[in-house]
Amino acid sequence: MKYLLDTHTFIWSLAQSTLIPERARQELRNPGNEVFISAVNLWEISIKTRIQKIDLGGVAIGDLIALAEETGFQLIGLSPEEAIAYGSLEEDSHFDPFDRMLIWQAIRRNLTMVSRDSEFGKFVPYGLALLWK
Repeated sequence: MKYLLDTHTFIWSLAQSTLIPERARQELRNPGNEVFISAVNLWEISIKTRIQKIDLGGVAIGDLIALAEETGFQLIGLSPEEAIAYGSLEEDSHFDPFDRMLIWQAIRRNLTMVSRDSEFGKFVPYGLALLWK
């Protein structure tokens, strides 16, 4: 399977948090699965740490890329095609731009999103696959 982590899932996975359900933790640890972190995650973390909306618990923001790679996560960028087609995401009641772009990347790249955000269920009818059990 191929998974894209929501930003909170990425941060919690680095901390080996029990806030991630056991099934999801097993999937993320399974060497047969591919786990992706998007540049969108890193952009969100950068902005939200600057405005003190996210606390990385002593982890330096500059270390996140290396930590992701050490964990076995693969980094993906945001393609111009994904950026320009972002407006095609039909669901229109959830407005967080970071969430929407991560969801759009997951749909476009056929990745299963790993997130506890209950709002993400709104995107399932539009092609989003979710894991959080």
